[in-house]
Amino acid sequence: MNPLFHVTASALAIALVALPADAGRAPPQPPVSPGTTPVTAGQASREAPPETQGGIGYANVADLVLSAPIIADATVRSTAKIKPAEAPNLAPGLVRLYVEVDVTALIRGADGLPPRIGYLLDIAPDSAGKVPKFKKARVLIFARPVAGAVNQVQLIAPDAQLDWTPTADARARKIAKDALASDAPPVITGIGNAFHVAGALPGEGETQIFLTTADQRPVSLSILRRPGEQPRWAVALSEIVDESAAPPAPETLLWYRMACALPATLPERSTGSLEAADATIAREDYAFVLAALGPCGRTRKS
Repeated sequence: MNPLFHVTASALAIALVALPADAGRAPPQPPVSPGTTPVTAGQASREAPPETQGGIGYANVADLVLSAPIIADATVRSTAKIKPAEAPNLAPGLVRLYVEVDVTALIRGADGLPPRIGYLLDIAPDSAGKVPKFKKARVLIFARPVAGAVNQVQLIAPDAQLDWTPTADARARKIAKDALASDAPPVITGIGNAFHVAGALPGEGETQIFLTTADQRPVSLSILRRPGEQPRWAVALSEIVDESAAPPAPETLLWYRMACALPATLPERSTGSLEAADATIAREDYAFVLAALGPCGRTRKS
């Protein structure tokens, strides 16, 4: 065996046992391809725009960060191709590699990591049938630990190895930090009731829409209309909507929670107690909020 691969029988056996349940699912393109954006085309809450100049978009990075107990900046030391007969659940057209990396920095990981770790990666050959070369490539990995094997990890998804870029690194670190903050926004699970109160003048009024959250914390949207002015809206993370409430800044955790979770239209049940005219305005105000948020930008499969 080529000594550069450093793949022991025990390490490979542990890696195969730790194979992700969805490892056999074929992504439309490789998780990482040098010089390209390592993303997977897929479902988005609303139409996704092209990736920004910084590479993989905020929502894609947030999906990975929020699901991964281990996030590491690493450099690929070696790769070893696994024979198809020894690669269970490998999807047709893909190649399975055992990847060994040297850890440069641990971005998240409660129990730490050894200096060198290994994991399995399923990739698609290029148009010429060649397997991408990763040796010495700098990558970001999003993974979970493997029980009983401190030097092995399991990628959380087929696309959970990314090319390292300053933007991807900064995004991952910022999202990981924001998610642990005491004032981190809750996970939004849906929409509750909506209300609209007309003002004294034609075209004046206020709509309030309550959102449902995973931990029952209050989140509400307020949209204020005045004649001759553009509607103004804000999101409140408490029972009281005060002057400090404002729309979320783009590419923040609160923006992501909303832009990637809110449905495309206001559910009928949310306006069930309103008069028809008020329900129509509430729906228009909700559409205004979605337009102001912009698309989620998710391009990977969940």
